[in-house]
Amino acid sequence: MTATHESFSSSVDFSAPAAEFSAHHSLEAEASAATAAAAVNATEEAATTTLDSEDPAATPASGFASFGFSPEILSALEAIGYREPSPIQNAAIPELLLGRDVLGQAQTGTGKTAAFALPMLATIDMELRKPQVLVLAPTRELAMQVAEAFNSYATNLPQVKVLPIYGGADFRDQIHHLRRGVQIVVGTPGRVMDHMRQGTLDLSNLRALVLDEADEMLRMGFIDDVEWVLNQLPEQRQVVLFSATMPPEIRRISQNYLNSPAEVTIRQKAADSSRIRQRYITVAGPQKLAALERVLEAESSEGVIIFARTKAITLTVAESLEAHGYDVAVLNGDVPQAQRERTIERLRSGKVDVLVATDVAARGLDVERIALVINYDIPFDSEAYVHRIGRTGRAGRSGDAILFITPRERRFLGGLERAVGRPIEPMDVPSNATINQNRLDRLRGRLTEQLRPSDASTEREQERALLAEILQRVAQEQNCASEELALAALELSLGGKALLLQGEENFQLARNAGMGREGSRDGRREGGRDGFRDGGRDPRRGGREGGRQERPIGPPESHMERFRIEVGWRDRIKPGNIVGAIANEAGLNGKAIGRIQIFDTHSTVDLPKGMPEDVFQGLRQLRVMNKPLQISRFKG
Repeated sequence: MTATHESFSSSVDFSAPAAEFSAHHSLEAEASAATAAAAVNATEEAATTTLDSEDPAATPASGFASFGFSPEILSALEAIGYREPSPIQNAAIPELLLGRDVLGQAQTGTGKTAAFALPMLATIDMELRKPQVLVLAPTRELAMQVAEAFNSYATNLPQVKVLPIYGGADFRDQIHHLRRGVQIVVGTPGRVMDHMRQGTLDLSNLRALVLDEADEMLRMGFIDDVEWVLNQLPEQRQVVLFSATMPPEIRRISQNYLNSPAEVTIRQKAADSSRIRQRYITVAGPQKLAALERVLEAESSEGVIIFARTKAITLTVAESLEAHGYDVAVLNGDVPQAQRERTIERLRSGKVDVLVATDVAARGLDVERIALVINYDIPFDSEAYVHRIGRTGRAGRSGDAILFITPRERRFLGGLERAVGRPIEPMDVPSNATINQNRLDRLRGRLTEQLRPSDASTEREQERALLAEILQRVAQEQNCASEELALAALELSLGGKALLLQGEENFQLARNAGMGREGSRDGRREGGRDGFRDGGRDPRRGGREGGRQERPIGPPESHMERFRIEVGWRDRIKPGNIVGAIANEAGLNGKAIGRIQIFDTHSTVDLPKGMPEDVFQGLRQLRVMNKPLQISRFKG
C-alpha cells in the first residue's frame, strides 16, 4: 500500500546535552502529539492504572509513566534502570500507541529497540497465543538481542511469549515453540521465510511488523526476502521501519508498504566516536602479524576485538596469538550458532580477552568490557569502519581503536576520517622499550594486587599457610634472605620466559621512508571518495528488471575495478546472490560493491581497487547457487 498523506517529521540533534534535546514538529506533528496524549490520558482514566490514580492532587505522570504503560511494564523498566525516555522513544512511542506506521532513522544505541518494543507489548492481546508481532533483523545476533530486550520489558508479563528464530539453530525446536504458542517472533529473513513456506509460522493474526536495521538488510542482499514477507502479511497491519541511513531502495520500501507513516529522525553526530581514541599504523603486509603481537603487548586492555577481512585470516591470526600464550576465540561464518553464543558469553565474562572476528560474525556484538578494537584489515567501506570501532566505548566508557594499513591502502584513510568526522592519529609500531616498560608495569600491578587483603576461603587460607611453610623451609635450607627468595619466586612465575624483549626493531620502514602524515595526504585523491561508496546507486542493479542485460554498461568508476564471474541468467543468479556471497567472503559492506551486469553465461561486478591478493584468491574458490564463481579480472 502506498502512502497518500503528508508524513510528519521529528528531528532531534542527538549530539546535544540531554537537557537540550528538542523535537521540531510541524503543525501535523503537534496535532499528532496532542491526539496521542489525549488517547493515553483516556486509557489511563478508563483502566485506572496510573501510579497516582488514587490521589486527585497528584502531579501529572512523567517519564515512561506518561505514555500510560501498565504497572507491570513500568516496574520492569524501573528494575533495569530506565528513568527517562530517549529522544527517539519520546517521538515514536505516542505514534505507535495510536497505531500509526512509523519510519525512523536512528543509529544503534539511541534506544530504538525500546521505542518499538514497549508499544507492541502495551497493545498485545495476551490471551491470544498466536504471532501478533514480527520483527525482522539482519543477523542472528541482533535477533537474539531484540528478543532478550522484549523479555526484559515483559518480565512481569508471564503470559507474553517471545521466540527468536534464525538460521543455525534447531529448526524442530523452533517449530515446537511455535506450536506451543507465542505472541512475538523475532527472526532473520531467511529463517522466517522457511517457516512461512512450511506453514509452521502462521501470521494471519499479525498486527505489526518491525523492520530493524533495514539498510543493513539491504547491504546484505536480504531486501528481496523482506519484500516477499511483506507481501504475505495481512492487509491491515502496522509497519515500523528503522534504518540508520535512508538509501533510495529503503525509501521505496517505505513508500510502497507504509501507510502515511510518522517520520522520526534522530540526528547523531560524532558524539560516540569522540570517546574513542583512533590511531593508525602503516605496516607492510608480511609484518602485520608481528606488529599485531607488539601492539597487544604494549596496549593494556581488558578486552580486545580484532577484525579480519576473511574467515581464513581469522584462523591464521588466532593460531599465531595462541602460540604466543593468548587466550583467543574466533567468530566467523563457519562457527556454529551454539558455539558462537558460548564464545560471546566467555568474552563477556572475562574468560576470553581476545576475539578475532569477521564483520558479518560480529554484527550486533555488544560487550561493555571491550576496551580496544584492532582493524587488522582495513574495511573497504567507511560504514563498516564506524560499526567496528563502535564495539568499544560502550555505555559512556572510553575506548581505543587501532587501524592497520599497508602503504597502498593509505589513500583510503581520508574516507574513514570523513566518516567519523575527525582525524585518525598516526602511531608507530611499539618499540622494545615501550613493550618492556609495559611488561614491568603489568608484573608490578599483578604483584600489588596479590598483596591486597581479600575474603579468602578456608581452603585458600590453608594453601597460603602451606606456601609460607615452603618459603620458610627453603630459606632455612639455603640460608638466603627474604629478598633473594622473593626474586626467585618472581623468576619462577615467568615460566622460563624472558621478562624483557630483546632483538632488532624493523617496523619503522614506512615513516623512515618519508611516508609521514603530510606525505600521505598529498598522495590521497582529495575531493574524491577514496575508494568508498557513499550511497546513491543501487549496487544490485545490473540488468533490466525482469529481463536480460544485453548491452554492456560504461567503464567502471575511477576507484573501482571490473571483474568477470562465470555465472549468469542461465544459472538463475540474482544480483542479491552475488552481493551476499562476495560481501561475506571479502568482508565488504554491500554498498562497497559497485555495478553488476548479468548476461546469459557470465556476469560482471565492479569492486574497489586495491583488492589484496589473499582476498582475490579466496573469491576464486567461492561458489554461488552451488556454481563456482571463477572470478577473473575483466578484459573486455
